[in-house]
Amino acid sequence: MKPILKVEGLSMDFGGLRAVDHLDFEVREGEILALIGPNGAGKTTLFNCITGLYVPSEGDIFISPHGNKPERINGLKPNIITRKGMARTFQNIRLFPNMSVLENVMIGRHCRTRTRIAGAIFRGKSTINEEKEVVRKSYGILEKVELSSYVNELAKNLPYGAQRRLEIARAMATGPFLLLLDEPAAGMNPQETRALDELITRIRDEENISILLIEHDMRLVMSISDRIVVMDYGEKIAEGTPEEIRNNPIVIKAYLGEEFVA
Repeated sequence: MKPILKVEGLSMDFGGLRAVDHLDFEVREGEILALIGPNGAGKTTLFNCITGLYVPSEGDIFISPHGNKPERINGLKPNIITRKGMARTFQNIRLFPNMSVLENVMIGRHCRTRTRIAGAIFRGKSTINEEKEVVRKSYGILEKVELSSYVNELAKNLPYGAQRRLEIARAMATGPFLLLLDEPAAGMNPQETRALDELITRIRDEENISILLIEHDMRLVMSISDRIVVMDYGEKIAEGTPEEIRNNPIVIKAYLGEEFVA
């Protein structure tokens, strides 16, 4: 499988603190790659560098969607990176609580629309047709994540697990080739986590979207990941298949613990 995202020698400094230290890894086309490690290991900082919230202190980030020539994206603004095909969710839910479920997904679709200010004011035929297409595609995404029954409900009224799925749906609406999920199972009960497990796998298999995942739920990580990268104190300490990571003594000592292996 060809790499669609490649991180080379990435470092991120905050004053005298190095949060990410010369990190190298890649995400391959059609895979689910999990990024794990203790709290404070630098995982979310890495996500913020990849998605344009931070400009790395050192190193390079390249994307190669759909077999295209590698493109360096360091320093690009988040909206530009989203338009290029990478979308993310956050640890803390960031929905628009007083907007409907459908409207939340439609906002995600905005980066793929062509209507500009004049079109929005005068509302010609092309603008109206595009709006209808946005509604159609947004509803279709809600069906895929099993939220169509909530279509007109306010986002704040959804159960917690459904709000997490709505965030994923909004990210999918941007039309990504790579979806970055930051602790999507946080706060979920076991039933919700199992449903999330199935959803993430289905997105990869049916929508041809690769997944880069930060997660602390090791049962979920081990069950759906093709490969795992382990971070500690900003550095990569291991990389491999779930079985290789499960039996890696460095990872066991730094993160998993003997009780997980047992």
